[in-house]
Amino acid sequence: MSISGKIGAFFDLDGTLLPGPSLEWRFIAWLTARDEIGAVDVARWVAQFAGTVLRDPRAATIGNKAYLRGLRESLAEGWENSLSVQPFAAGLARLQWHAAQGHRVFLVSGTLAPLARAFARRLVTPAEVIATELEACDGRWTGDISGRHMSGEEKARAIRRVAARSGLSLWESYAYGNSVTDLPMLDSVGHRVAVNPPLRLRRIARSEGWQSCVWNERLGSAAVGRQELSPGEAR
Repeated sequence: MSISGKIGAFFDLDGTLLPGPSLEWRFIAWLTARDEIGAVDVARWVAQFAGTVLRDPRAATIGNKAYLRGLRESLAEGWENSLSVQPFAAGLARLQWHAAQGHRVFLVSGTLAPLARAFARRLVTPAEVIATELEACDGRWTGDISGRHMSGEEKARAIRRVAARSGLSLWESYAYGNSVTDLPMLDSVGHRVAVNPPLRLRRIARSEGWQSCVWNERLGSAAVGRQELSPGEAR
């Protein structure tokens, strides 16, 4: 394997590579518009989440898939056909730059794996997906996740497993995240990039000497994105 083939580029999705709303919220809106789930179901889900998130954020995140119970797995395919979200232009350029160098590109996200895979299939650049898998039975979701929710330390563990299995050098690899919850993933690689960082992450990036950038230009938009890191500086 070449040196470049031993390098991974790990991108968080929502808020890093993609503008809001999140892929899951887009999916919920689509399900609601199709009457697959009702507004009352969504309201109940939001209320349950809000009542739990301050006490136990992790449990709130993991336990909020009950709205999917009984729904067909094939609905993700229908949603994919209607998917119109575009990544940040600078983020897409960075992803394509890594692929051009021969680096392996990964999308690492807490979002639902079927949604992350749908987005990945829209990319010209091949990207492997590491996301939250859903439990299913007889072609229908049970409302539970399969395995662990892909967030926090679990992202770091998943990256280490991929590196061990594929012979990647994490010290030479890159990670891009927009939240303090991405810190374990960022800490797992040698090249750490804080994207659209909130105040706390921006302070950490500055104190640790990490690279940071602001991606706010959407494809097809006239907005101007300020990028503090150019592809030529990535190594």
